[in-house]
Amino acid sequence: MSEHRRKPQQPQSGGRAAARRAAQQRPARGAGSGRDVPTASPSGPYSQEPGHGSRSDARRSAGRGSAGRGRSAAGAAAAGRPKRFINYPRGEKAGWKRFVPSWKLVSGTALGFCAIITAGAGIGIAMVNTPDANKMADAQNNVFYWSDDTQMVATGGSMNRQIVPIEKIPLSMQNAVIAAENESFESDKGVDPMGIARAVWNMAKGGSTQGGSTITQQYVKNTYLDSDQTLKRKVTELFISIKLGVSEEKNKILAGYLNTAYYGRDAYGIQAASRAYFGKDCDKLTPSESAFLAALLKGPNLYNPDGGIGSAATPEANRARAEERWAWVLDREVKVGRMQQAERDKYKEFPALIESAEAAGMSGQIGYLVETAKLYMLKKNGIKVEDLAKGGYRIYTTFDKKKVEAMVKAVEGTRDGMLDEKARPDTDTFVQFGAASVDVKTGALVALYGGPGIDKKHFNNNANTSGVQVGSTWKPFVLAAAMQYGTQNSKGEGISADSKYMASDLTVINNRAGQPLRDGSGKPFRQKNESPTDYGYVTLNKAMEDSINVPFAQLVFDVGHNKVKDVAKATGILPESFDPNDNASFALGTSTPSAIRMADSYATFAASGTHHDPYSVRSVKKNGHDVPGFEPPKAERAMDNSIADNITKVLRNVVEKGTGTKAKKLGRPAAGKTGTTDKNMSAWFVGYTPELSTSVALFRSDPSAKKKELISMRGVAGIPSLHGGDIPAEIWTKYMKEALNGVPKSDFPEPEELGVVADASGAPSPTPSPSPSPSPSPSPSNSPSPSPSPSPSRSHGKPPTCKPWAICEPSPSASSSRSPSPSPSKSRDRPSGGTGDFPIGGSTGG
Repeated sequence: MSEHRRKPQQPQSGGRAAARRAAQQRPARGAGSGRDVPTASPSGPYSQEPGHGSRSDARRSAGRGSAGRGRSAAGAAAAGRPKRFINYPRGEKAGWKRFVPSWKLVSGTALGFCAIITAGAGIGIAMVNTPDANKMADAQNNVFYWSDDTQMVATGGSMNRQIVPIEKIPLSMQNAVIAAENESFESDKGVDPMGIARAVWNMAKGGSTQGGSTITQQYVKNTYLDSDQTLKRKVTELFISIKLGVSEEKNKILAGYLNTAYYGRDAYGIQAASRAYFGKDCDKLTPSESAFLAALLKGPNLYNPDGGIGSAATPEANRARAEERWAWVLDREVKVGRMQQAERDKYKEFPALIESAEAAGMSGQIGYLVETAKLYMLKKNGIKVEDLAKGGYRIYTTFDKKKVEAMVKAVEGTRDGMLDEKARPDTDTFVQFGAASVDVKTGALVALYGGPGIDKKHFNNNANTSGVQVGSTWKPFVLAAAMQYGTQNSKGEGISADSKYMASDLTVINNRAGQPLRDGSGKPFRQKNESPTDYGYVTLNKAMEDSINVPFAQLVFDVGHNKVKDVAKATGILPESFDPNDNASFALGTSTPSAIRMADSYATFAASGTHHDPYSVRSVKKNGHDVPGFEPPKAERAMDNSIADNITKVLRNVVEKGTGTKAKKLGRPAAGKTGTTDKNMSAWFVGYTPELSTSVALFRSDPSAKKKELISMRGVAGIPSLHGGDIPAEIWTKYMKEALNGVPKSDFPEPEELGVVADASGAPSPTPSPSPSPSPSPSPSNSPSPSPSPSPSRSHGKPPTCKPWAICEPSPSASSSRSPSPSPSKSRDRPSGGTGDFPIGGSTGG
């Protein structure tokens, strides 16, 4: 018994130390419960067992501590674990070193990756088929449809393609293409790794991928009838190119490329291109002609001298690019050793091209309609010109066949009835017409007139051309901006069309700071009207009705040019067509939007301020599937309905009793505006009903001249000074009458009261009290002293009433309006603006 009792006390230090550590830990756990509870009784029957447990725990704790600190312990611990196939994280390492892969793992992974890539590439190359140039000849046409889904025309696709063997392709053409496109063609393996790397880098930076393809890759790309920029397609092209590079003869690849490339003029393949541009078979091509065709491969839309689709692809710009590229190709042939310098020196003149023979069925307006639809497709969806040329698309347009025919009848009937080139060759030649008609409720382009026809060598689409100033048809934008934003004299509130402005000829125009504008000689700038009539002060409504320039030249400074631009942009006018000069003439129509844009913009007024962007394509199908991105543009609020409806009210007066009275023959509610530019360079009429908005432009320009310049229309049709209210209004009325035949008449909404009457500085002030019979006669008084009390007369010649804080000078009477205009009162509201050099004149009245 005594020995048994002494046994627990033998390991004094270890047992008691472990017990003390356990005792220090247990109260902590007990403390968490909120009570101090002993874990065992010292007098219980099991009081000896904690001593044994404490020694074993201490040994295990000491073992773990030493193992955590020692490498040998870690190795011993790992020795007891089963081995893994991939030892990662590394069990024999400690801390962060466990996550550092071994050289065996790195090298094994790399070798495995290479093996997978090699095997995948081999399988991919084995599975892909080599291209066949003959299959390209089976490409489909593009079919265009009218708005009623009947077929308009089938064009493009397979109609101009012929495969020829390499023996029929002259060596000069082969050399030119290799020199320009792929110098290493005869030695490379079908792909250019450095070129691919450059293309990937350019694409990563958001640039073009051009320059990453060999002739082999381009040939492979040409065999696809779509241009999806997907990884699958790119990889497939790469595999086919590699396969061709190691299995096909170079001559066969080169012939395949030249037989499938697109050269413009609806020509696919070298034989079709040779016939399209030079009227002969390709084996008769000269080195100079070959260099030109090789230059086209960089992009026919920008290098075909006929011009292409888009504002950058004008005939002039394309011709310049083509000539530069042609010379570069010849020089490049010398540089890479494919032509002798002596031979290069023979070719100084750009090769002569034959006239473009357009496809059958593209005569008259069809060519312009197709071009307009193609341009919309390119902008809307990013489809390329080359994709359209390959064919296979079904394009459903918005063009109404009956309305297009009505447009042609109105334009050509009026032209034939009024112009006589034989009797008046000096005035009636080179007269051109452009017109467009838009559905008010949707923005759909339903008709246009682009010219006599592409088949008649008139390649410019006059309905979509820029460079023709719109004249006084711009004035509604100035008035709408004043109604929306107000003027310096309205304290930020929109103004009414009843506001009065000085209208007399040669009135001095002031900037926003109240200082006179200066002309080129430094003298005060005086705005000229079409007529020298001494109008005095008139309402803006009257100024619009008679198309008087002076009030709007001043109003644009009182409102601010940027405000006018904002309104015009909101209605659909493209900013690139704005006149960049913030001068007085800006208000009178020195900007150059197209007929399509003007018709669409005025449709915003007709739709009570709702704008629809113009569109010409309803839907597109490819291989039986809808091509996304051709939903009708969404309606947007361009301005408050009260502003648009009040503009319509003003423009109805233009038709009823102003410069556009010829449009009254329509016999239904209509609104519109005439426009005539300085020196009669162009004449416009833009008008609308609640259903249709239509614009008609008239100008003179020699279509065969290298430099397109407008020619004055004075004397055209025997009219000394032709205006928008003459021939353009006549055409507009004839077309609208036919286009709306059978459509029930409807009226415009009644406009709400809008704005405050905020007369220009110096205008006679209206009486604040009602006057049953205001005097209609002008007052002869021209006293510089302000009247002590408001006069009931609203006559033009009445001197203004000075406000207490304003500095006023006498207003000129009707008889003295040719003198410089009075200085305006120095408004404290929003002084700003600047001056500049402004030529006398600008656009004239309508």
